Amino acid sequence: MTEAMITARRGSLVPPVIALLAVIGCVVLAVTGQYLSLLFAALFTLLVCGLPIAISLAGSCLLYVMLTGRVPDVVVVHRMVNGIDSFPLLAIPFFILAGNLMNNGGITNRIFDFAKALMGWMRGGLGHVNVGASIVFSGMSGAAVADAGGLGTIEIKAMRDAGYDQEFAVGITAASSTIGPIIPPSLPMVIYGVMASVSVGQLFAAGLVPGLLMGLTLMAMITWLSWRRGYKRDARFSMSVLGRTFCRAFLSLLTPVIIVGGIVTGAFTPTEAAIAAVVYALVLGGLVYRTLTWRRLLKVSMETIETTAVILFIVAGASIFAWILTSNQVTQHVMGLLGPFQDNPVAVLLIVNLVLIVVGCFMETIAAITILVPVLLPVAVAAGIDPVHFGVIMVLNLMIGLLTPPVGMVLYVLSRVSHISFEKCMRGTLPFLIPLVIALGLVTFVPAISLWLPTLVYR
Repeated sequence: MTEAMITARRGSLVPPVIALLAVIGCVVLAVTGQYLSLLFAALFTLLVCGLPIAISLAGSCLLYVMLTGRVPDVVVVHRMVNGIDSFPLLAIPFFILAGNLMNNGGITNRIFDFAKALMGWMRGGLGHVNVGASIVFSGMSGAAVADAGGLGTIEIKAMRDAGYDQEFAVGITAASSTIGPIIPPSLPMVIYGVMASVSVGQLFAAGLVPGLLMGLTLMAMITWLSWRRGYKRDARFSMSVLGRTFCRAFLSLLTPVIIVGGIVTGAFTPTEAAIAAVVYALVLGGLVYRTLTWRRLLKVSMETIETTAVILFIVAGASIFAWILTSNQVTQHVMGLLGPFQDNPVAVLLIVNLVLIVVGCFMETIAAITILVPVLLPVAVAAGIDPVHFGVIMVLNLMIGLLTPPVGMVLYVLSRVSHISFEKCMRGTLPFLIPLVIALGLVTFVPAISLWLPTLVYR
């Protein structure tokens, strides 16, 4: 299940009195003719009333078009269709299907066993295993919630059985799952590439080093917490066990090599790499491991169809929203507000990071990217920030937003998987926000971390 599906299924986020006040505010704005303000107010009102974000986006845009009367109502549908009429977006359903096949084909267990043999000897070993397994799995799924829902179940149970604190286990599982959309393949990177007209291949290459950096900072925090709390090593290092688990996981470990290597070398486009990942996952689960039955394949296919429909509906709704913002020159207004900082990229990056962190707390990742790229990217480019570098910054910010309330979709997934309260999940995650923010700061202000690999490969 992806973050989009969870957003679509959650109910109202606020008490009815706030929703009532929001409705009254919309009526006042409509009467006074403040239609652009009404657009944002209507979106907020529909969201707080519990409507799915895709319907909230499309509904607020339709209300704006009907009240202004500047264009026919059918333009809303036309723009929504155009918003998803893009070849790179075909990568989305195939990457989702590949991740689901990996979760249901027994591949995640083999990855976890190999990571345990490789890193379990360290102090707080299963915490490090958690991060290592997420790094490997991130090269297959491209979605944080897929990581949390798939590997999370295995990781949390193993850490509980080994005597780790429940909140610590959930916290590191939540934090490590955010690596998924940074290391290629990445669904948010595909969306950003389409919206920003930037090479998805370069974006994938740009995310590899930052993703590994996130893993290193998380492991540093795990080591420090393990010393403070007295966590021991979970296993002795054994070359024979490592070799045995590596052999069992070898074909699974080839998946990210095929995907990332194919894209970086130019053998595949991102869409073709997604198709190759699906074919490879089918071969592994159905013919090699023989864990993928026809019943499981049908279940996985239906989940993929549902998830893809929700994501593309969000993209379509956000596309018409972004078109309205662009036609009303909102980007120019934002650039005017940031005019004094145009010659200072550091100041622009600080402001953009602050905006993205706040937005990530309240809005689903894909919708946030689709809406904010037309507004913030021109500001960043005017300040001399590379669009590829900016894409990594945006996705990393929004991944941190998956761990923060009130939305915090990864926390909702892990709350259900681990059977503990949302509040406990949030409390366990708080210490691990520190290394993620440190990684964000390094990626933001040291562009070479993101741009070194794309420059090397695509020069």
